[in-house]
Amino acid sequence: MSERRLITSGSRFEAEIGYSRAVVQGDWVFVSGTTGFDYAAMTIVDDVAGQCEQALRNIAAALSEAGVAMADVVRVHYYLPDAGDFPACWPVLRRWLGDIRPAATMLVSGLADPRMKIEIEVTALKR
Repeated sequence: MSERRLITSGSRFEAEIGYSRAVVQGDWVFVSGTTGFDYAAMTIVDDVAGQCEQALRNIAAALSEAGVAMADVVRVHYYLPDAGDFPACWPVLRRWLGDIRPAATMLVSGLADPRMKIEIEVTALKR
């Protein structure tokens, strides 16, 4: 059986709530819903495209620590409180995922903080 490895972002919420930024299990990497917070500065920009960009940077960092890359992403879920914000994210998503083209779903959902405009969750498979 493969060893389970936990990846942390350093966010205090991981220990307080009981989750990990990502979990590596065998060849699979599961990245938790990730928002546009800049964890180094603990700030978040106001626009959804900027939050999308930062969320993807956060995801890429977790994937790198897990030993995979964005090119290994096979599934993505997008969560937005306002479906009307999603088109503003498309150029950012196309830049990060356009060549990869993972299976994707967008859901309208409330998020934990009213400043958050997008949350992104990915699954990657080591090649």
